[in-house]
Amino acid sequence: MKISAARPGDVTKLLAFREEAAAWLTRLGSDQWQRPYPADRLLATIQAGSVFMVLDGDVTAATITLSRDVEEGLWTEPELSELSSFVTKLTVARTHAGQNLGGRLLDWAGDRAYREGVKWLRLDAWTTNEALQRYYLRQGFEHVRTVREGGAVNGGPRVSGWLAQRPASPANHHFIDCTQSP
Repeated sequence: MKISAARPGDVTKLLAFREEAAAWLTRLGSDQWQRPYPADRLLATIQAGSVFMVLDGDVTAATITLSRDVEEGLWTEPELSELSSFVTKLTVARTHAGQNLGGRLLDWAGDRAYREGVKWLRLDAWTTNEALQRYYLRQGFEHVRTVREGGAVNGGPRVSGWLAQRPASPANHHFIDCTQSP
């Protein structure tokens, strides 16, 4: 399998990919990702070079967004003074579930961050998705805290405020890396 940067023409495919994940989460009883993701925001992150796709032949097996951009109100100023890369929208196709693609993508992200001179690989997970939180803990992340207030809509409750981090470090992720690596 290879990992490459998403291109603007991948927007429709990635939106459908997210809808598939949202439907699966609903079947599990989670309220995560129930609102459609805006295509213009996805396109902007693709154009910024932050969205990556794992391809198994011609099939999109997984996707991850990795950037230095941080959502306001989650991390403290002292934390932000340490170089960090932030993981968002990690998604694995149901056809490729159970193959540790998510873990390998996190290793790839940590390796890439390390090569960029970054100290931390950080993320925020859905506050009510305890299974996802346990998954990240099994992947070597440490829970930092849960931010429940200050959401994007009128400062109301935050839906994705479970914060975790692990040191950026070299890793053998076993992907053919077709990205423009640092």
